[in-house]
Amino acid sequence: MNTFVRKPLAGTLAVITALLFISTVVSAQTVVPVPKVMGPIPATATSVPFLASDRNLAPLDLAKAGYVEEEFIVSGSANVYDWAADGALSVKTSNAPYGTRILVRRPANASRFSGNVFVELMNTARRFDWPMMWGYSRDHFIESGDAWIGVTMPGAAVGLKTFSPMRYSAVSFANPSTAPCTPNAARSDVEEGLRWDAISQIVALLKSDVPGRPLAGLRVEAVLLATQGGDVQTYINAIHPNAKLANGKPVFDGYLLKSPAAPSRINQCATAPAVGDPRRAIRKTSVPVIAVVAQGEVPDAVPFRRPDSDAADDKFRMYEIAGAGHIDKFAYAGFPLFPDQIAAAGTAQGTPDWPFTAKCDPEIPMMPAPIMTYAFDATYAILAQWTRKGTAAPHGALLDVKGSAVTLDANGHGIGGVRNPYVEVPAATYFTNSTGPGVCREMGRETPYDRAKFQMMYPTAKAYTDKVAQSADRLVKERWLTESDAKKIKQEAQARAK
Repeated sequence: MNTFVRKPLAGTLAVITALLFISTVVSAQTVVPVPKVMGPIPATATSVPFLASDRNLAPLDLAKAGYVEEEFIVSGSANVYDWAADGALSVKTSNAPYGTRILVRRPANASRFSGNVFVELMNTARRFDWPMMWGYSRDHFIESGDAWIGVTMPGAAVGLKTFSPMRYSAVSFANPSTAPCTPNAARSDVEEGLRWDAISQIVALLKSDVPGRPLAGLRVEAVLLATQGGDVQTYINAIHPNAKLANGKPVFDGYLLKSPAAPSRINQCATAPAVGDPRRAIRKTSVPVIAVVAQGEVPDAVPFRRPDSDAADDKFRMYEIAGAGHIDKFAYAGFPLFPDQIAAAGTAQGTPDWPFTAKCDPEIPMMPAPIMTYAFDATYAILAQWTRKGTAAPHGALLDVKGSAVTLDANGHGIGGVRNPYVEVPAATYFTNSTGPGVCREMGRETPYDRAKFQMMYPTAKAYTDKVAQSADRLVKERWLTESDAKKIKQEAQARAK
């Protein structure tokens, strides 16, 4: 951990001040306590979990898949931190109470459990829990026997309590400070800075032997954090070096970052690190870290590029995915039903097919090609092997960038990057952004080739399906595709060629 360097101080008052200051600096050996847990909380006719799998936009029968869904309330005491420009972490407020909920999806039979636990900090952009990463890769998690745990963050706490006041009465990230951030500002009722210790304590609970803990009876081999946004970067850069389990090991065993972005602010009165701040860089970490960047995200993510590394204290990869946009329809598979959105947030945007207020010009559907789903699936497998077996992750080429744009090939797809059959044997052009208001800049779209162009590129159906199969098989060997996803791609190609 970085520490403050201060000049010698003279005078009793200065010495006392220095001692008080030093006492707030977080020790690199801070042991994460195990929090309290309540649950599983039963579902009844009048009280159901928010985001229950059968109440998603793409409902899923977990029991039929051999999985169990459970909900727990986790509570404890957390510090609110300050984070200095030199990277030093200090305690602003100590031992403030918090309560959050976790949603657990795991194999019903312990013999099916892979040992991998993927923790997702659920997105709060809509003021309710949105399990984006679950939506992308739920099929992979289930096929692999992995456990998934969604964690409610402060931005969704009010939505949960509005949805079901009794069920979620213990959920709270109450601000322990009685003062506003600035003299003329309104005081916030929520202290988002409590989330960092809450995240660490949830993992300490998973790895403990506390009776009644989530995943009790399952052998947890690796707990991996996989989520989008700046929170994971703040956790890696500020919290990871300072949080240790009782056995001296790190809290998380590995990280997957979707779309690296600027770290988020450390507390509700702080500001996020600005451009040029050294805290924005993805720092060296004692466990594997893989950043996954869609082609459409690359122009914004270029500042976060950094060399791959296999050093013991810096295991890092960056994968830039050719042909993929920032978001597609699979990110919304785990979205709550519209009545539940309204019950939590008071409103819902758009329709289930287009969950946005504004439409693009011209109108488009959400991207149907599962390019990012298959990229994430492969990366989860790579990260688990790197973490548990020490099998080094493959190195991925970066996309070619000129100025502020990705260089495109003759088919309109990015040159370089991590490849996939959709761009190696294209049957459509995959655009990574669209014109129009709001989110359209982030929305990819697909324009299938007409019959004439398709036949010009592939004289026979077999010519097309053979090329797809060859691409998929090679990518499996190179570990850029799972065998299951390669099979799905081949089946899709067979259907398209008819």
